[in-house]
Amino acid sequence: MTGVHQVLAKLAEGDAIGNEVLGIQRALRHAGYDSEIFVEVADARLAQLTYDYRALRDFSDRDSLLIHHFSVGSDASRFAYSLPDPMVLVYHNITPPKYFVEFHPALARFCYLGRRELRAYARRCVLALGDSDYNRKELESEGFPRTAVLPVVPDFTHLDVAPSPLVTSTFDDDWTNILFVGRIVPNKKFEDLVRFFHAYQTGFNRRSRLLLVGSHSGFDHYLDALVQLIHELGQQEHVLLTGHVSNAELTAYYDVADLFLCASEHEGFCVPLVEAFYKRVPVMAYAAAAVPSTMDGAGVLYDTTNPTDVATLMDDLLSDATAQEGVVRGQLSALERLTSKDFARTLLGFVDTSRAAAAGR
Repeated sequence: MTGVHQVLAKLAEGDAIGNEVLGIQRALRHAGYDSEIFVEVADARLAQLTYDYRALRDFSDRDSLLIHHFSVGSDASRFAYSLPDPMVLVYHNITPPKYFVEFHPALARFCYLGRRELRAYARRCVLALGDSDYNRKELESEGFPRTAVLPVVPDFTHLDVAPSPLVTSTFDDDWTNILFVGRIVPNKKFEDLVRFFHAYQTGFNRRSRLLLVGSHSGFDHYLDALVQLIHELGQQEHVLLTGHVSNAELTAYYDVADLFLCASEHEGFCVPLVEAFYKRVPVMAYAAAAVPSTMDGAGVLYDTTNPTDVATLMDDLLSDATAQEGVVRGQLSALERLTSKDFARTLLGFVDTSRAAAAGR
């Protein structure tokens, strides 16, 4: 059977794109396709699973199909563009550059160039897939004539580990734990989380803390501004910035959480939301970008950035055990709908239709 290969800028261990790439490869190989992964960079523990993107030329032919994961412009992307293989683009969203201009100008430029580069693929691809309907609509707005959704089906095995006893013993007490999980980057609006928590902690519940779990790598200036805000609000004893954590620590933070609070303004999907569903933590999230579709009618969406208003919503939920139980039930139903999607069958259907479309060109 002909090859269906994947190309992307970076294969990273444990991130949403990396998990999807490996899941696609498993499904393709199980169906009998030759399937390799070509990258510019791979994390050390995944490097043996990949080829350098320039080796793709040796696997390339018009009868193969190339699945190109696009999240930012890259040399791998441009190299893949030049090959004769019919291409399916999987779009993982490019964060608008405005979020990075102040704190990471180089990344802002990469995002700007990536968004410009994306448009060129509209005429190159036989099919463009978003990993959410939000991303699919963005592809449509950029002029891609054939679009669809390849659903994200998260893998929760990294949370099915023994929780860190240190985290559990430190935070499993009679205090209320507000949790957010995500890389410390400006589009996720950590400053809003801190302001919302400050309003809740000072106005409703002094015995509460905010746990911010995620790496700040590459965003030292944003972290410095966030730490300064925490000190200005007098919350340094109540807000914990964990940095990068292990799987055992991550599952422990979910275990001790009373509420998962998301203030992000731009997400292409937001896997931690459904991780919180899986760990039975009630979720409140700002209704922006792909977040409402990821929540799928579950959790609590809010549309204000007024700290007092958000703090009031937090208190309403956290002081009502029956309401919390209802929210968790709804989240588990949404999670069941998500995980029941037949990812492999959907993927292989797109492979068949894309090969047929390429043959008809």
